[in-house]
This record gives sequence, C-alpha cells and structure tokens, in this order.
Amino acid sequence: QAHLVESGGGLVQAGGSLRLSCAASGRTFSSYAMGWFRQAPGKEREFVAAIRWSGYSTYYADSVKGRFTISRDNAKNTVYLQMNSLKPEDTAVYYCAAEGGGDVARLMRGGYDYWGQGTQVTVSS
Repeated sequence: QAHLVESGGGLVQAGGSLRLSCAASGRTFSSYAMGWFRQAPGKEREFVAAIRWSGYSTYYADSVKGRFTISRDNAKNTVYLQMNSLKPEDTAVYYCAAEGGGDVARLMRGGYDYWGQGTQVTVSS
C-alpha cells in the first residue's frame, strides 16, 4: 500500500518561511508527477505547485509564484515545498498529491492517484 505523508507545517509570522516535506512510501514515485494543494476553512481546495518526474519542470499558482519553490529528491522518494514571504492568506491545510502517469496537466486539474493526510500551515499577521 502506497502512502504520502506530509510534515513541516506549523505556526509562523507573516514574512516568515516554512519547508514542507512529502515522504512517499510503499512504491517508487520517481516517475510520478507530484504536487501540492491547499484548502483553507470555508474555501475550495486549490492547486499550489507541481513538478514533473525529472524535477526540471515546475508549475505554480499565480498566488504563490516567486514565493514558493517545489523540488523533489527521487532517491529519497520525497517532495518539498519551500514557502517564503508567507502571508496570512497562505493559511490552510496543505496536501501532497501524486499522479502515476506523469501527467502534470491532469494533476494540476486535481487528478491524482495518491493523496496525503495534510499538514496545517498557519500564518499570523
């Protein structure tokens, strides 16, 4: 059984930074497209960032472009989300997702094969 487990969330002041990790287990995810989504209370889930299996191509929501960086270490089966210049509107539960066909476009539309349990990020003003 494959699993995705997020970590690294917490409480931070506006302007601060956090680094989220998504550790995959149960199978090798090196060929998967990987991504991050978030959901704030009372709001719909939204795409945050995605990365191709090679790690050479990355994609971001406009709201986080220039502040967040997605990366992956296939040897460790882990994906990261470095979040800088955090804002109160970044407060949400952040989820990691994996798309088995390497189809980043499908992943960005919310199509996935594996989904994590989420990690809370709270940014205070």
